[in-house]
Amino acid sequence: MVYLDQGGSESIRIKDSLSIVSVYCYDLPVMYIFSSTYTCWLMTLVALVCSGCSVASSSQERCILCHNGIENTSRSHSGCVSCHGGNPRAITKNAAHQGILGLTNRSYPGRWEIGCGKCHRHQLERMQSSQMFTAAGMIVQTQATWEGERPGIRYGSQAATLYDPAGNQIKQEDVIRLDNLSGELYRKFCAGCHLSRQQSPDYGAGNPAGCAACHFPYGKQGRYRGNDPMMLGKTPFGDSHVMHTLPTIQSCSQCHHRSGRTALSYQGLMDGNNGFVPTNNGQPGPVKGSDDRNFTHIAPDIHFIAGMDCIDCHTSREIMGDGYASATLHGQLEVTCEDCHGSAEKVPVYQKITDEHSDPLRESRSYRIQMRHGMEMILTSKGRPFSNVFHVDGNVLLQIKNTGKLLRSKVITGTPEHTVAGHERLTCTACHSRTVVQCYGCHTSYDRQNSHIDFFTGQPTRGQFTETEDYRTLYPFPLAVNSAGNIAPVTPGCQTFVTVINEDGSVLKKEEISRYKGKRQLRFAPFYGHNTGKKAIGCAECHANPSFLGFGQHVIEKQSVKGTLLCSLSNNRSLDGFLAMNNGKVGAYSAITRKDSRPLNQQEVQRTLAVNLCLICHPSPKDPIYRKRIQYRDLDDPLHRRLLAPR
Repeated sequence: MVYLDQGGSESIRIKDSLSIVSVYCYDLPVMYIFSSTYTCWLMTLVALVCSGCSVASSSQERCILCHNGIENTSRSHSGCVSCHGGNPRAITKNAAHQGILGLTNRSYPGRWEIGCGKCHRHQLERMQSSQMFTAAGMIVQTQATWEGERPGIRYGSQAATLYDPAGNQIKQEDVIRLDNLSGELYRKFCAGCHLSRQQSPDYGAGNPAGCAACHFPYGKQGRYRGNDPMMLGKTPFGDSHVMHTLPTIQSCSQCHHRSGRTALSYQGLMDGNNGFVPTNNGQPGPVKGSDDRNFTHIAPDIHFIAGMDCIDCHTSREIMGDGYASATLHGQLEVTCEDCHGSAEKVPVYQKITDEHSDPLRESRSYRIQMRHGMEMILTSKGRPFSNVFHVDGNVLLQIKNTGKLLRSKVITGTPEHTVAGHERLTCTACHSRTVVQCYGCHTSYDRQNSHIDFFTGQPTRGQFTETEDYRTLYPFPLAVNSAGNIAPVTPGCQTFVTVINEDGSVLKKEEISRYKGKRQLRFAPFYGHNTGKKAIGCAECHANPSFLGFGQHVIEKQSVKGTLLCSLSNNRSLDGFLAMNNGKVGAYSAITRKDSRPLNQQEVQRTLAVNLCLICHPSPKDPIYRKRIQYRDLDDPLHRRLLAPR
C-alpha cells in the first residue's frame, strides 16, 4: 500500500507499487504509483506512437528546406505530406505545392477530412454527427423562435445521412436550403464560429475549420507566430504548428465568447461594449477582447480558479459526439454537477475498468497520468465513464488533463444545507451560480439595401443584419422549470424585436415580436452560465426577492408585484421578467423555450415567498426545522402566536 500524502492528517491509499510519477493535489506535491509491468507496457506504447502514422518522416521530405524551423506537430505526426499533401521530393515551391490540400481555398472542408480522416476516421465521423459540427439544435431553435417550426425537417451545416441514438436514420438538409429569414440569420450571423467552415480571424475572432478549430486554434488575428520564417505573420493560420492534443480554454474561447458568453463568465470576464453595462467609473474595461470589445472583471468560476480547463469537465463525447446525432445540444450533454459531487441522497457512481478497450484507457494516453485496469472510474449521468475522474477509498479525484494535477471533489450527499425539504427540484446552478448573463431587448434589423458575406458560400449576398440591445445584467437572475421538471436559471433566449427593410427602402416589419407557440411573446431559455461559486445564494435573497422568481425589476404594492423596466413594444409588460402578480394572482406573459419548460406557477410562487415568515428567526439552511416540510399548523403554539400577533 502507498499513499497520496495530502500534507496533513488525511491520506488516500492507491494499490500498486514501484515506478513513481510526481503530480499535485491541492497544490501540494504527492506521489502517484504505477506498477513496473504497466511502465514497461507504457514505454512500448510510446515507442509505437512516436513512430507515427506518416507515410514519410520530415527527415525524408524536402519541405523542410523552405520551412526550416517549423515546429513538430506532435510525436505521432512526424511528416508533412501525409497531412497536407504535396510533393515531398520537389525542390521548387510550385512543384512542391502540387496537390496540397486546400491550397487555393483554405475553407474547403476536404483538406481536413482527407488530411485527418484517413488516420482518424472514427473521430472524424463522430465530429461530423455532433452538434458542435452540425449546429442542428441551434438552427431548429432559431427557426422555431423566428419563423415557427418545420416538423420532420432537420437542417444542419451540410446535407448528410445520420443516425439517432436508437439507430434510426436521419436525413439532414443543408442549411443553405433554409430559405427564410432565420436561415439567412444563421448563415450570415450565427455561423461565424461554425466548425464546418473556416471563418475570418478579423478582430481576433473566427476559427479554422474542422479538426483544426480545436487542435490548431487561431491566436491574435489568426497569424502564425512560430519559428518558421517562411510562414511568420501569415494568416489565416494557427498560432504555431504544434498540435493541441488536449485543447485548452483558448480553443473553446475562440467561439464561446458570444451569445451565452460562457467562456468569458468561466474566466471571470464580462464584455463591456454596451453603454448600459456597469464599468469602472464609466470607462472601458481593462481587458481588450475580440471584435473591438473590452472586458471587465467579475468573480471567476471556482473550477477555473482550481486550474480546470473546459475539457476537464466536458467529455470527448460531449464535445466531439459519440457517433449519433441528437436533436439538440442538450441531448448530447452528459455531465452534471451530481456526477462528481453527488446529490442530496446519492453519492457519485463508479465502475471498475475491466475491458481493454475501455474509453478511459484509450483517452488517457495523452494525460500526464494514464488510467489503468482496476481503477474505479466515476460515471456520467448517462452511465458512461469519465476518463479523468476516479474513485479511491471513498474519495472522488479529478485529474486536470493538461497538467496532471489532482483535485478532490467534495461530495455533498447528506449534508444539511443540501437536504432542505422542498428543495428536491432545485438544480445545483439555481443556488451556486454567481452570475448569469442576461441580454434584454435584442433589436435585430435585416436591411436588403445592403449586402453581407454568407459564411457558407463565402460570397456577399443581398441582406445585412445589425443588432443592438437595450440592457444587460448579471444578477439577480430568474428561475423557472426546465425540461426535466427541475428549477434552474433562465436567460432571455431570445428577446428579439425584428425590423426588415426592403430593397426600395420600404419597411416590411418594424420592431416586430416573433410568434412563438401561437402568439407574439418574448422568450426565456434554461441556461447554465458557467460562473459557479462555492458559497450559495442566501436563502433570504431568493425567497424575499421576486426578481429570482421571474418578476424582473419591480415594486411591491400590497398583493401585487409590478414590473418597472417596461417595454412599450410588449404591451407595457416588463422587459426583464415573465411573471406578473395582480391582487395575489400570478400570471405569465412570456414563454420558456424548450419542451416541457415553463415559468413557476401560482402555488410555487406562493410557497417560495411564504418561507420568509420562517427565515426571520431561522436564517440558516442547517436549522433542523428545514429537515421536514413546514406544517403551518405547527405555528399555532403560544410562542408563535405571540410572535405573529398583529402589533
